[in-house]
Formats: sequence, C-alpha cells, structure tokens
Amino acid sequence: MSKGKSKFFILDTNVILHDSSCIHQFQDNDVVIPISVIEELDSFKRGNDVINFHARQFLRAVDTLSGDKLFDGGAKIGPHLGKILIKLEELFHPDLQLNFSREKPDHHILNAAYCLTKSHPDKPVILVSKDVNLRMKAKSVGIPSQDYTTDHVRDISTLYTGRRIEEHVNENLINRMYQEPYEVDITEFDFAKPLLPNEFAILRNSKKSALATYAPLLQTLKRVDKTSAYSIKPKNAEQTFALHALMNEDVRLVSIAGKAGTGKTLLALAAALEQRKHYRQIYMARPVVPLSNKDIGYLPGDIQSKLYPYMQPLFDNLGVIQNQFPETDSKHKRIKEFLEQDKLVIAPLSYIRGRSLVNIFFIVDEAQNLTPHEVKTIITRSGEGTKMVFTGDIFQIDHPYLDAHSNGLSYLIEKMHGQNIHAHVTLEKGERSKLAEIASDLL
Repeated sequence: MSKGKSKFFILDTNVILHDSSCIHQFQDNDVVIPISVIEELDSFKRGNDVINFHARQFLRAVDTLSGDKLFDGGAKIGPHLGKILIKLEELFHPDLQLNFSREKPDHHILNAAYCLTKSHPDKPVILVSKDVNLRMKAKSVGIPSQDYTTDHVRDISTLYTGRRIEEHVNENLINRMYQEPYEVDITEFDFAKPLLPNEFAILRNSKKSALATYAPLLQTLKRVDKTSAYSIKPKNAEQTFALHALMNEDVRLVSIAGKAGTGKTLLALAAALEQRKHYRQIYMARPVVPLSNKDIGYLPGDIQSKLYPYMQPLFDNLGVIQNQFPETDSKHKRIKEFLEQDKLVIAPLSYIRGRSLVNIFFIVDEAQNLTPHEVKTIITRSGEGTKMVFTGDIFQIDHPYLDAHSNGLSYLIEKMHGQNIHAHVTLEKGERSKLAEIASDLL
C-alpha cells in the first residue's frame, strides 16, 4: 500500500476469507473491521474448506490483540504497522437510506465506511473489497475503494509461457542434438536471454530444427523426443513439451495453462497412467465452484449425485484414454481395476483434507478457480515422492472473486518459474476440433 498520509482501510469479509493475514499488508495505515464483518466471519468459522480456515485464523489472531483497545482507539498490529479497530454498528446514515437497504450485510459495511469519513474528515478512508459491486457502490457515495491486490500477478501479458523459439541456431549444435548423448552443454549456446530451468525451446535455422529443454542439474540443453503416454500421442510441439515435463522424474511440480481443447487434462492423466508403477496412487481433483450463484445444495440427490456433474469432465478424459483400447484389452481392464481398487481416485479437491499425500501423482484440474493461498496449501501438503500437476485456463474463471491476475494458477506460474523442480507450459493450439477452436477464439 502507498505510503504518505496515514489512512483508514476498511476490510470487506471476502478479503479476510481470501487471506487471513491481510491486516499485515497495509504498512503503517490503520485497518478497520466493521462488526458486521465479524458476524459474517462467525457464520464461516465451521467447516473444512479454506475459507473456514481463514475465518478461524483471523478471529484467533484478532483475539490475541489487546482486548478493549480493539473497540476504543485500536490495537497495534505489529512493529512498523498501524492499528486494527473493530467498528461497532451505527445508525444508518441518512445519505444512504434512499438507495441502500439495511437488510444486506454489504450495506452495513458501506455505512461503517461512510460514517467513518464523516467522523474523520482529515483522514482518508478506503474500502477494500473483492466484490466489484460493493466497490462501485462505495464510489457512488464518494468513498474510494479498491481490490485486495497483494497476491496479484501484475502483468498477465508477460506471464511466463515455459517455451520459446530460438532462430538462427548454429547448424552444428542442432546436428549434435541428434547424436548421443542427445544433449549439448548450455554454455555453447548464445541466446539473447538465458534459458530458465526446465524451459523448453524450439531450436531452428534455415535447414533444421530440434525440440529441447534446459536441464538445470546437468547444465545441458537436452533434446525432447515426441513420445506417447498410455497411447496418447502429442499433436504439436507444445503438447510434446507438456508431456515431457509430466514424465520428467526430476520435475516434481508441473503447471499447464491453456484454453479449452488444448489437451491439458488429457495429457496429465495419460502421463499419470503411464507412470502408475512409480506411484502409490493417482489422484485427480478439482475445486467445486457452483455456477449461476447456486450452491451444491440446490442439486438433487445424495452427496455423490450432487458432486457428479462437477467431476464428469475428469471421467470424460479418462473415457477418451480407456476407449482407445477394446474392452478385452489389458490396458482397458487395468483402468477399471485402478478405479475399483482406489489406485485411481477422482474426487472434489475438498476431499483431500486430512490425507497423507505421499508418493502420489496428484492432478489438480481447473486450478484457476483456486486462490493463491489454496494453491500454497495444496503444494505444502505434498510428501516424499509426490508429483503435483496443476492445469487450467487463467482466462476462464468461475470463482466470483478471482480474475486472471489474482487466481492461484497465475500466481503459481509467476512465483515458481525458474525453480529447478518446476516446469510450466502454456498450450495455445486447440486440438479438440476445428469447431471448438473457432468457438474458443471468437465466442
């Protein structure tokens, strides 16, 4: 947050549910929590989802601060930080009564901010919310408002793609990529921008080309072969790179981004099945994000029936792989056996809580619908021998408070690229069908 004249930052409930440590991000400015926010957090503190964790963590943290001072002048948050103040309910200000109903919690937060501007005219008041509607309402009554951007990716246009094209590469170097040991010392290449660990490159000149990746442990540029996984064959250079990262035992964390139809999930699942013998279990999960503002409780049936529509795309990808083989084929039968014996599990992401993630090939689909904190929580649960794969489309987000800049997949790509155990590939070419490609680009 910008320095200068001290400010009041009033926090919406969704900011705290996004990041329970948010009060430490406002430098020496004062943080104000309306009592209506505390009441909302109380309704979120029970449960096993990440938002429930954030609610509990925040309430515990606030409880450790100096008692009565929270309601009278504020309690110090920490060294070089401002104070935190819990603001009790006030009468609805006459300026707001005409346009804003008292029945909505958001309007009580808005009223608290508006009353604060009137009682402290010399100190700027800023409302921080991840809800664009509340931000617009605040601006309509003259209150500056902003999104919580601490964990935002600043520039999506420059987000790491994990691959590049290198033109005019020395022909002798390309020739050597096709001779044992199929790798060349990285120092022999003169690239304008050095390759990052596990970054992929198309090396070419007017006569020849080669696919390669930088192996950081060996300090070499290794040739990437076009191989298949459980009979799924990559259809372009991008998919070849992605499959190589998925099959590379030295890479323990893989992120794959791309629009619908680029093959992200299919490649990840095929690679997992191909390497099944190296892992205790394959686990495929995705966050359950209700659509059209309807919670899962609106769906009919028991919990499995309610969850089935969310998990169906994962089963569809599994079906594509399985149906390559006749029902009598051993590979077709093996997939069915994996499911029956829980060696291959497809389930909502919330079901992993309390599980020991040791020696598991773990695939998280639709990772763009996770917050940065959720992605961090998942990765930090990985045990010995586990490989983590995150797939998704950073521009196709169903979560109401996330966007291309603030979602967990973008955050993961930005923060982890350049690490020796991480590889990333952005897939751009759709391979589902010509119709799907046109629809994805134009609609």
